[in-house]
Amino acid sequence: METQLIFLGAPGSGKGTQATRLENNKGYHHISTGDLLRSEIKKQSDLGIRVKQIVDSGGLVDDGIVLSLLKLNCDTKRYSYIFDGFPRNLEQAKSLDHQVLQGVDTKVVYFELKTDILIDRLKNRRTCSKCNEIYNLVTSPPKVENTCDKCGSVGLVQRLDDQPEVVKKRMEVFENTINPVLEYYDQKGLLVKVNAAEEVEAVYGEILKGIEDC
Repeated sequence: METQLIFLGAPGSGKGTQATRLENNKGYHHISTGDLLRSEIKKQSDLGIRVKQIVDSGGLVDDGIVLSLLKLNCDTKRYSYIFDGFPRNLEQAKSLDHQVLQGVDTKVVYFELKTDILIDRLKNRRTCSKCNEIYNLVTSPPKVENTCDKCGSVGLVQRLDDQPEVVKKRMEVFENTINPVLEYYDQKGLLVKVNAAEEVEAVYGEILKGIEDC
C-alpha cells in the first residue's frame, strides 16, 4: 500500500489534475470532499439541501458532515487515498488524523500559487454537470466544445462557487486558515511544498520527488 496523501491548496491550484495522474499511474483513489458533497446535494436529502445553501453562498460545511462522509467512503487499511479539499483548518487536520487516518503513513502536499493566478484560472474553469469532470477553457479545454470528454454530456457549466465574487470570499477564508495547518504538518515532518504555477508535468515531478524522498 502506498502512503496516504493529503492535497492542500486553494481552489484552482491544480490538485484535481495531479490527483488524476496519481490515480492513473500509481493506483491512488482520489477522495474529493467537493465531489462527496455535490453527490449528497444531488440526492436532495435534508443534508444535501443544507450543504447546497452553504456552498452557493461561498461558505464551508461543518466538520462533522465532512468527517462522516470520509469515514463512510474510505478504508485506509485496504486502499491508498488522496484527500483533496480537506482539511481546511487546524481542527479539521487533527480530526482527520484521529478519526480517519489513525496513524497510517501520510504525506501532505501543498500547492503554492498566487491569488491573482488562482482567480484567473477559476474564471475559465468549467464542470460537467453530469459526472463532475473539470476543464479549463484555456489550459485544458474539452476536445469538443461544451462537451464532456469523459461521459459525452453536452453543456459544461461554471459552478456558482467559481464566480469571481464567490472566489474572493473563498480565498479570504482559505488564506486566514491555511497557515496553522501547514505549520501543524510541517512540525510533524509530513509537509511537501510544490510550485503550482509550473507546467503540469513539472508539478507532477515535484510531487513524486517529494513523496518518494520522504
